[in-house]
Amino acid sequence: MLARKDLSVDRRTGEVFGVVAPFGAVALFLVPLGVGAETALLTAVGPALFWLIVLLFGVLVTMRGGAVDSPAHRALLLLSGVTPRVRLAGRALGNTALLLAFQLVIAPVAIVLYAPDLGGWPWLLPMVVLVAAGLGTLGAFADLVSEGLAGRTTLGPLLVTPITVPLLLGAVGVIDATRYERPAWPWLVLVLAVDLAIALSAAWCVRHLEDQT
Repeated sequence: MLARKDLSVDRRTGEVFGVVAPFGAVALFLVPLGVGAETALLTAVGPALFWLIVLLFGVLVTMRGGAVDSPAHRALLLLSGVTPRVRLAGRALGNTALLLAFQLVIAPVAIVLYAPDLGGWPWLLPMVVLVAAGLGTLGAFADLVSEGLAGRTTLGPLLVTPITVPLLLGAVGVIDATRYERPAWPWLVLVLAVDLAIALSAAWCVRHLEDQT
């Protein structure tokens, strides 16, 4: 229910697909203007740039939910018996769905501009889901712990961005592994382990918020 509420709010505001996704596509478009139009270079750096755009702009996607939650709305959820842990799970699911859609929107732009080698695309499908789940959970947790703070728009990205580095390494590692015909599954295991660590750590930390409420 909470995830559906977040999705319906974004559908009304159009923030992700009307603002964040176009800016992500523009960022992908501007890079060739800076590095040149050499096909080999763009093909080499394209996948890494795609994942970098996903993670950086994905932080904006995951942090937009708390901006529309008023104190009255949070109090109503608390009185209804919705604990911070349930809110975390609902927001993480909503963030994951939005991030999956965000990747689907900008992926064609990256393919057209950079013409990457998609020979190992079966390995990319689970990586897309794992990156969305990890970043969605991490953003939901940062959004939850920073709500009500004056500098939450600055604190949230500072909490999220450094921890996304293993997700970026794993996503790029899968592409390099398929390109050089090396096993790609260790990178999937790495990102899965990071996702589990994020989820378990967030669930454990949220217990303290439950105690305070």
